[in-house]
Amino acid sequence: MAENTAQALTPDMYDRLKLLKQYKHIAIVGLSADPYRPSHFVAIYLQAEGYDIIPINPRYAGKTILGKRVYASLSEARAAGEQIEIVDIFRKAEDTPPFVAEAVKIGAKVLWLQLGVRNEETGKQAREAGLVFVQDRCVKMEHARFFGGLHTIGLNTGVILSRKL
Repeated sequence: MAENTAQALTPDMYDRLKLLKQYKHIAIVGLSADPYRPSHFVAIYLQAEGYDIIPINPRYAGKTILGKRVYASLSEARAAGEQIEIVDIFRKAEDTPPFVAEAVKIGAKVLWLQLGVRNEETGKQAREAGLVFVQDRCVKMEHARFFGGLHTIGLNTGVILSRKL
């Protein structure tokens, strides 16, 4: 079920909640070793929440980030025995179409474009290939919204009050 015309064909919040409950193996395409980059912060959060992250970034291939081996591609990760259910992409919108075929080839179930990343052609290809397609959403923010930890301003304030700020 889609939310509204701006998010046409994007799974609604209930479907996104189901995805985050059902799938626990997330390849993060474009994961940076820089702890100040959003992709790195998302990976730390997901690991802390019990998800298995699979770093994908040709720049760091063969090295480790957050204790996990980094792979050059989704196919390389799958060949090494990694299970990948969600492909979370931190790349420019125009760079996302090639990931559809690779996600299908490795048996992924979901192709997810991060907050601010929209590509209707990628979405069309993904849906036609049988993948669930989410765009312009942050996995970390969605998880925090559904499972607690996200304040209305978008941050975990660490303060517990009985009244709304």
